[in-house]
This record gives sequence, C-alpha cells and structure tokens, in this order.
Amino acid sequence: MDAVDARANLDRLIRQHGETYGAISRLIGRNAAYIQQFVKRGTPRKLDEADRKLLARYFGVDERVLGGLVPARGGASEPRVAPRVRDTLSAPELCVVPRLALGASAGPGGLDENESAAGALAFDARWLRALGGRPDMLSIIRVAGESMAPTLNDGDDIMVDRSDGAGRLRDGIYVLRRDDALLVKRLALTPRRGRISIRSDNALYPAFEDIDPAEVVIVGRVIWAGRRVG
Repeated sequence: MDAVDARANLDRLIRQHGETYGAISRLIGRNAAYIQQFVKRGTPRKLDEADRKLLARYFGVDERVLGGLVPARGGASEPRVAPRVRDTLSAPELCVVPRLALGASAGPGGLDENESAAGALAFDARWLRALGGRPDMLSIIRVAGESMAPTLNDGDDIMVDRSDGAGRLRDGIYVLRRDDALLVKRLALTPRRGRISIRSDNALYPAFEDIDPAEVVIVGRVIWAGRRVG
C-alpha cells in the first residue's frame, strides 16, 4: 500500500472513532505529536511494525489498511492497496467505547466537569452485543461517591447504554440527571403506575420514593462495571 493511503486510512479511522491524534499517539507509547506528524507530514514515512499491529487491533482492521505488506506469489512481500477501510476488515471486530471526562455521583450528587481521565477503551463487539448494548450508543464514565456500595464503589468505571433509557424503563441501575446533578442510582417501578423510586444500595443514604419520571432525565442503563484491584 502507498504510504499516502496508509496515512489517509489512519486519519479516517481516528475521525470515525471520535479519537484524537494525541490519544492515539499515547496508545502506542509515543509522544503526543507522533501520529499528527505521521498523518500530516509523512514523518515517519511508515509506521513501525509493532505500532501498526497495535493500531490495527485497536481499530479492528487488517494491517494492510495501515501499510502492512502481504506475501507475493514468489514468497516475497509486496504492498496491496485497500480501496476502502470497511472492505478490509479481517481482524476480530472491536468496538471503541469513549470514556467521558466526567463522573456520575453515587453520593449526595454532583457533576464533576474537571475529571481529567478521558479517552477510550476497546471491547469485543460480540461481547458487547451479548450484554445487550448498542455499540454506537455506549459510554464509560467514572463513579464518584459511595452511595451505591458495595455494588459500585468510588472510582469504578461503568458502561452506560444511552439507547436504553426512559422508553424501556424497568428495575435496574441507571445514570440520570436530577437538579443538574449526574447520578448513578437504582431505579424501581412502584405499584403506583407511572411512578418510580430512586434508591441507593448503601443503606446509609436516603431513598426517594414515588417520584414522577418527568422530574429526572434518564441518560441510560448501566450494563457493565469495572474496577481497579489493589
């Protein structure tokens, strides 16, 4: 593949996945300007093999999209042009889920707009579908506070399916907005039709019973949680 095509393909992948040059540079352990220089200036002329393999796996594409070589008939390697990125998919399908720069309070409530951690995580697309999530409507945010302990602890990452909101509301853990606060809480349908309860798993925190759903904005349902060990 021509080096220009490889740069154009990488640029397209970055934009399609909502990434930045700096974030992708850090992903492969390079300085923040590395990928921008490769895409815009052609420096380096081609990606290092290890970098190319990592990027191909991260974006879920064949290495040839990023300038990899394929064996020729005689056993040597020769470039092969891939006309479109979507036509060259052969690696395991990965879905990149953005990790948003904010936290959902599991305590008294609050919107942490100064959260510094942001970026993206890649998951097997089949695994995400098995969870019931819609890949293009997923986000990861950080839990802030202890009101959902022990189910969710301060600092845990949660995956939110924004396609599963008020229209399909049922008992479960949701991210919601109430009074300008972003919260993660357990919602339960009440015997009184059209009303909900907003509860915390930590018994030390109050519950709000018999709430009109119109008082809150349901952001999405929590379908997965992960936490640091140690």
